[in-house]
Amino acid sequence: MTTPDSLAAAAAKAPGATDPTARQFAGERPAFAPELLAPPPAFAPEAARRDVPALHRSVNGQPLVWLDNGATTHKPRQVIEAVAGFYGAGNSNIHRGAHTMAREATEAYEAGRAAVARFLGAASPDEIVFVRGTTEAVNLVAQSWGRANLGPGDDILVPVLEHHSNIVPWQLVAKETRARVVPVPLRPDGQIDLDAYADRLSVRTRLVALSQASNVLGTVPPVAEMTALAHRYRARVLVDGAQAVAHFPVDVRALDADFYVFSGHKLFAPTGIGALYAKPELLAAMAPWQGGGNMIESVSFDRTDYAPVPHRLEAGTGHIAGVVGLLAAVTWLTGFDREAVAAYEAGLLEHARQALAGVPGLDVIGDAPERIAVLAFTLAGHDPAAVAAWLDRDGIAVRAGHHCAQPALAHYGLDSAVRASLALYNTPEEVDRLAASLRRMQRSG
Repeated sequence: MTTPDSLAAAAAKAPGATDPTARQFAGERPAFAPELLAPPPAFAPEAARRDVPALHRSVNGQPLVWLDNGATTHKPRQVIEAVAGFYGAGNSNIHRGAHTMAREATEAYEAGRAAVARFLGAASPDEIVFVRGTTEAVNLVAQSWGRANLGPGDDILVPVLEHHSNIVPWQLVAKETRARVVPVPLRPDGQIDLDAYADRLSVRTRLVALSQASNVLGTVPPVAEMTALAHRYRARVLVDGAQAVAHFPVDVRALDADFYVFSGHKLFAPTGIGALYAKPELLAAMAPWQGGGNMIESVSFDRTDYAPVPHRLEAGTGHIAGVVGLLAAVTWLTGFDREAVAAYEAGLLEHARQALAGVPGLDVIGDAPERIAVLAFTLAGHDPAAVAAWLDRDGIAVRAGHHCAQPALAHYGLDSAVRASLALYNTPEEVDRLAASLRRMQRSG
């Protein structure tokens, strides 16, 4: 049976394989890093809650319980104030402007790029491209890298676990290039079937697209080991980090990811902003996907010369205020001890599993040993939409539907489920309110 350990062992035998730890900063601070600060304070969920205004409103006469973090997270005041401050006193377009406010806006925008690079463990800010979010980032890679590197007979491996945003773009480019998308099945507990993954990898495999954490099952696959084995076949790997970045530290170099993508709005930042990380040699070879301003050095009707990366892949005016908000969100989140946050969320997930186990007729979907604090479930005798509507009357926000992960739900014979997704600002008391409301619903008939 293939296991994460055996995957890693197989990958270690690959030609040119290196120890990921050898590529760390080795104690040196990159040139773009700010002054080193004192160790972050210990994590306290109450401190996080105090910073998030929306958590203190009422819904239907009840204090809000926000358990829809997998769809979007609420924003701390630091993010709200940063965005308002930019529009109120710093609004300007970026790059090439000669005046003071243009310079200030450009500095803030590029500071956001540097912050994202540090946050992901990238070697340089030049490895970060700003996009609208995970979906646009995947489409950018598919349309720029994919068009140039995929052809007839090539395979794109995509686990059944994936969000639609990491399936449909590959279907589109596969149709155009006559490549094929090859699904990798799941095991009953919601883990990727690693035996099937190893069997499907071949010299035809050009790309593996997989999430670091599932938005519907919470599964955290062994991404580093799967990436190492893919690289043995000279395949590239795109990692969807949309659901991961808010829950635990990420190091793209330790993962050895070729591409890594995420959305700001799932990271306590504004909507409409996200980032693509890619290895420098891949970015350098990627042609522009969109044309326009900002991504050029010079234009004439005879010849256009493009700007260097990452600007070559950022056509037009970007979401400048979104980058300012993303910078504030990353600063806010990294102000907590990330390992302590992950440990707290793991404990909260276990509390939630025990609390929901006491609800008659409730069936949690998936039981992978490594997972983020996401619980998808069904309630016997009740449609998921009706469950979500009932909970809303008690001020509890969850999501019902297919969660843009229809193949994953179909693995369990379902087309819809309820999802409660937790974040660092949720509490055991809120989980208890969820379980109590569900028990009342069952008693109501």
